[in-house]
Amino acid sequence: MTPTGVGSRAVVELDLTADVVELTRVLCDVESVSGNERALADAVEAALRRLPHLEVLRDENAVVARTSLGRRERVVLAGHLDTVPVAGNLPVRLEGDATSGGVLVGRGTADMKGGVAVQLKVAAAVPAPSRDITFVYYDNEEVDAASNGLGRLAGRHPDWLGGDLAVLLEPTAAGIEGGCNGTMRAEIVTRGVAAHSARWWRGRNAVHEAGRVLNRLVAYQPRTVEVERLAYREGLNAVGISGGIAGNVIPDVCRVVVNYRFAPDRTAAAAADHVREVFEGYEVSIIDAADGARPGLDRPAAAAFVAAIGAVPRAKEGWTDVARFSALGVPAVNFGPGDPSVAHADDEHVPVAQLRACEDALLAWLG
Repeated sequence: MTPTGVGSRAVVELDLTADVVELTRVLCDVESVSGNERALADAVEAALRRLPHLEVLRDENAVVARTSLGRRERVVLAGHLDTVPVAGNLPVRLEGDATSGGVLVGRGTADMKGGVAVQLKVAAAVPAPSRDITFVYYDNEEVDAASNGLGRLAGRHPDWLGGDLAVLLEPTAAGIEGGCNGTMRAEIVTRGVAAHSARWWRGRNAVHEAGRVLNRLVAYQPRTVEVERLAYREGLNAVGISGGIAGNVIPDVCRVVVNYRFAPDRTAAAAADHVREVFEGYEVSIIDAADGARPGLDRPAAAAFVAAIGAVPRAKEGWTDVARFSALGVPAVNFGPGDPSVAHADDEHVPVAQLRACEDALLAWLG
């Protein structure tokens, strides 16, 4: 798996018969910070085009490959190719034993090139799967939602993403996380009257008034909501505050930004109504919002997946791209190697055992 010169670009040749640990290492060492996924997308596309049982499609730096065997069900396996910026943590290094007890350390190992490596191994190893499979490798997940490659595919080519179940190989420590919470940011504005701070009594301090907003947050009791037997924990928290124009001026405006993580029993519209209710009497502006996703574990394909993996599903507390599949009517779960708590950390890593566990589970289910 070495670079070869093609025209003016070096193309990495991926050996999909290699061990999943080695494949993960090679994928990670192809730097693909958001917006710079082209080299890796080229390598993935070239490797998949060598597999005669797959139809391969491409949209910018997203690659889709799929079987068309006429099976009764279609499963989508999806993962993003990009990472957050490198922080002196490439090339990847192996610590410990490559067969079981070791870990791969470096950018992208957990989030989520370990999952991409598992996808590629399944693509090569199962030419006649028990279910038709669509493999999705997309760009720009780690940046703003407007740039997200999966969102772009959903807008341009929704038929490429159709299926009975989607498995997003985000890091879950090889467990199953169903659905996800929604997320919303809102700005709460308090207003006062500007005055010289030496004659403060002539004004009304908007920053002081923001204390009442913060008190509402302190007193707020978030829900824990059971949705299809999974418990989703909500949260409403201040994540920013700004106000004041000078050290000798009483501020006449203050803005508090709050983040609301809401259970998938609420739509983004209902969540916005709730935020406005909590901050009744204040100006409330919704900055951005994304619906969550119900787990859909009662669907036949999802139930079969859970049974095959043998893990007890839990709720996904954060937001992931499973919500994009849910919006298309495709139930989706998160299942992949790596601990999400080390994603984006300088010591990001993935246990070798989890890479192998995810590969074995998907091969057994789809083989």
